[in-house]
Amino acid sequence: MAETDRLSLPAAKPLKTAAWQPWLHPVTALRIAIIIAVVAIWEMVSASGLLYRDVVPSLGVIGRSLILTLSDPTFYFHLYTTFYEIAIAMLIGGVSGLAVGILLGGSKFMARAYEAYLYYLGPCPKIIFFPIMIMWFGVGPGSKVAMGAISCFFPVALNVAGGMREIDKVLIKVGRSFRANTWQMVTKIYLPAMRHPVINGVRLGLGVALIGTLLAETKLSNRGIGFLVIQAYSIFNMPQMYALLIILFVISIGANTLIGRVGGLDNIRRS
Repeated sequence: MAETDRLSLPAAKPLKTAAWQPWLHPVTALRIAIIIAVVAIWEMVSASGLLYRDVVPSLGVIGRSLILTLSDPTFYFHLYTTFYEIAIAMLIGGVSGLAVGILLGGSKFMARAYEAYLYYLGPCPKIIFFPIMIMWFGVGPGSKVAMGAISCFFPVALNVAGGMREIDKVLIKVGRSFRANTWQMVTKIYLPAMRHPVINGVRLGLGVALIGTLLAETKLSNRGIGFLVIQAYSIFNMPQMYALLIILFVISIGANTLIGRVGGLDNIRRS
């Protein structure tokens, strides 16, 4: 019996890699270029003498002031004070914003009755409430925590309310079919399904809580990073003021990145 000829397909050729591949990602290269441009412009303005003396100190002077600030033990007392106030503010404002967002997003009646207030009061500068916070909570850390909490509340509540409306109705029906109680619906259905809006709300809330707390410290306080910033400004110690701002900038970036990593949003954007 004749043996049938077997079809033999040619072996697949390996894909040729590009002849030239950039060693640096274009986005990273652009970021580095922006930083270099800002540093170069800063140094040129500092050396030109166009502005008043020490308004734009050189980066070397700022760097020395940064080292002196970080080596001062009293700085860490002020850093702890600000960190403590922001942490408590985030806890109060975040949890209350989460609860209100779930309530408004899950009830059309409550949304029609109260959500408009969030949109009206949300853009309002929270510093106008600071005198009330002083009368209610005193001149100590309580008024700063209150300022941070009220600043954090609105972005968290609005993001969560919007995320609740985006949840697939099938998931909600499944939870109710299993007779899940309110706590189980929140922890098993709502929060996992709207992870991204919650994390985005927390990131926005962190930014405005930091602003509100620091503003309150600059107005009336004898401790905290905001107090150190306004003190350096009042004695015209510009290098120390810029050094403190750099520290705040680095801390804000680190906290924002940590929240994004915990929520998995940074990994999604890279993919």
